[in-house]
Amino acid sequence: MSKTKKSVFAPDLLADKRILITGGGTGLGRGVARHLADHGAKVHLWGRREAVLAEAAAEAGGPGSVHFQTVDVRQPDSVDAAMTEIWDQHGPLTGVLNNAAANFIAPTKSLSPRGFEAISSTVMNGSFNTTHAAGRRWIEQGLPGTVLSTLTTWVWSGSAFVVPSAMAKAAVHAMTMSLAVEWARYGIRLNALAPGPIPTDYAWEMLNPTDKSAVGATQADQVPMGRSGTVEELANLTIFLFSDACDYLTGETIAMDGGQRLAGPGTFAGLTSLSDQDWQEIKERSQAASTAAKQQRSV
Repeated sequence: MSKTKKSVFAPDLLADKRILITGGGTGLGRGVARHLADHGAKVHLWGRREAVLAEAAAEAGGPGSVHFQTVDVRQPDSVDAAMTEIWDQHGPLTGVLNNAAANFIAPTKSLSPRGFEAISSTVMNGSFNTTHAAGRRWIEQGLPGTVLSTLTTWVWSGSAFVVPSAMAKAAVHAMTMSLAVEWARYGIRLNALAPGPIPTDYAWEMLNPTDKSAVGATQADQVPMGRSGTVEELANLTIFLFSDACDYLTGETIAMDGGQRLAGPGTFAGLTSLSDQDWQEIKERSQAASTAAKQQRSV
């Protein structure tokens, strides 16, 4: 399945779209950005590390088609100012992809308030802040819009050892259903994607940092299809949902996980067998990856 497939979409399918991706400098956001730009969209990337965003923008299409801003989505004033800059300098967005996230595996008993806040505020508050800032403008100006959010199948099952993420993503799942009803009359659609394991560098450093942490949600051998998903597959679904081909679809969270959640929840429940020493090693590995990432932040 590593073979690249021919796109089923016209190369100009998104030519009239301007789409914002939060957390667009790395991981799934960075990978999807290139595919949106390849199909004609003007793309805006938000993140906290300027150098990483610049690399992602150049990779996705370069000046003119891809723009970036350093934004901390947890801060509503920062979000609103950045949104105003987009509207004033480039024109209204047509779509938002709430992709910014933070996560790491840990026994919940050892979580600090700061650790909980770092994860939950990025996912829940960040998604709301961005959705609200775009949605307010669309409603005020009588414009339609599309909001997608990157979730996980934990929104249906919960997951041990990633409780802040499970809680926050469940909240965004609820936001998706709630605003789909409230904002439908304005021509604004909200949907969400719940991909199965799609390995990306930093995420896997936090979610699968040691040999003993290799269970459940990150493991391709526990997917009925016997493999991980690909960024290309996720991008294809994203392109479809941002296009004008499914204007009647709203309020849905779509799982794309090779059947993993149907065969057994794709969670971290298997980590219950780890010892305190195992968790200490995981913590040290995760903290090292987090420190390296923080040193690159601009905001």
